[in-house]
Amino acid sequence: MSRFSDEHLPEDAGLIQQRVKGGEEVNTLTVGEALEQNLGISGPAIRHAEGPLLSGFHVPVRHNMRLEALLDRIRHDAELHQLWRCANVNAIDRSHVTDHGPVHVRIVANIALRLLRLLFDANIEASVVKDHGLHRTDAEVIVVLASALHDIGISVHRHLHDRYSLMLAAPKARELLAPLYEEPERTIVVSEVLHAVAAHEWEETCLTIEAGCVKVADALDMSKGRSRIPFQAGKVDIHSVSAAAVDRVEITKGTARPIRVSIHMNNSAGIFQVDELLKRKLENSTIRDYIDLVASIEGTTESRILTVYNRSQ
Repeated sequence: MSRFSDEHLPEDAGLIQQRVKGGEEVNTLTVGEALEQNLGISGPAIRHAEGPLLSGFHVPVRHNMRLEALLDRIRHDAELHQLWRCANVNAIDRSHVTDHGPVHVRIVANIALRLLRLLFDANIEASVVKDHGLHRTDAEVIVVLASALHDIGISVHRHLHDRYSLMLAAPKARELLAPLYEEPERTIVVSEVLHAVAAHEWEETCLTIEAGCVKVADALDMSKGRSRIPFQAGKVDIHSVSAAAVDRVEITKGTARPIRVSIHMNNSAGIFQVDELLKRKLENSTIRDYIDLVASIEGTTESRILTVYNRSQ
């Protein structure tokens, strides 16, 4: 079962919500929840406003022992945690864009794993199984580790960060997987992780089901919590406004297709998130034919995101 629940939080804590529904798991992630959780890091190097994550980096393991062991190693890797935080300093504090830190990577990991398991339920096989003869449990390790590593290159620079992510992820992936796999399986898993990291940007072609899950999961972290910090700091652009228009994303088992993604908006500005950001990644992924995408505006009237917009400010 998932460690996340629908437990009510104070209104000011519920800044972002990603629901992953269906089967035996219901994952609700809020920034308020996430900011109170502890990754076990301390020291003067941590200056970013994000608080530590109390229960660490969790996904529902479903008796996958290698995945559980990987999560334990991720939770105790101080270097990786600081890379996430350094990425957010470059993203939020310096570049004034959306969250790319520990909250984002945990959401992406949960969504990617959910997408992969829904594909398994529909008898769609993982690429590492078809092409290398490994197991579905190894595919789960790949999508979670790739999710954890996909944005660490932003700690170097936002521009071309996928290349910097590869540079940092290659030794880190091998280090984290060292006790879990012998050769040659370790090299196979590392290579598949690095492919998913390289292919998470919309313009890069995906060659595996696992990479497609990570790419689409990255785009599905689109709800209003991601833009909260730059938006409150006065960064008003289509990215922050459109993210503020998305209340939640629900991922469930589909009918005509294996996966149904429902995007609930409070304002039509959220269409930018769907049409310009999600659609580009989905169309250039390996899983586009397996997803039904539905976006809707809830309520009879649209929420007012901006009271006044003054370009000179």
